[in-house]
Amino acid sequence: MNPYFKLSEAESYVFYKVPKALFTEEKYKPVSTDAKMLYGLLLDRMHLSAKNGWTDKRGRIYQFFTVKEAQEKLRFGHEKICRLFSELEQADLIVRKRQGQGKPNIIYLKKF
Repeated sequence: MNPYFKLSEAESYVFYKVPKALFTEEKYKPVSTDAKMLYGLLLDRMHLSAKNGWTDKRGRIYQFFTVKEAQEKLRFGHEKICRLFSELEQADLIVRKRQGQGKPNIIYLKKF
């Protein structure tokens, strides 16, 4: 078996994209790599929100991504995922809007 990718396989892999700016700009240096990966996941889901028409009255795209969903994707515990979301808020990369008990937070992604 050949362990190398062939030209015909080049487009058969899908990747999460994490903006280079999160690693190169000074203001994002305090943000952990794990939080940057969570932001990449949120960026990836943004197209789904747009497809579903999830925009507010001001035209801003929002999404729902629960702590549990993030736990399943990143394989971290509840407390760590909560810390990662807080890191993204503190870095001014997301805004979470609480909806009330039992309902998921509305998450707005901010430009980096």
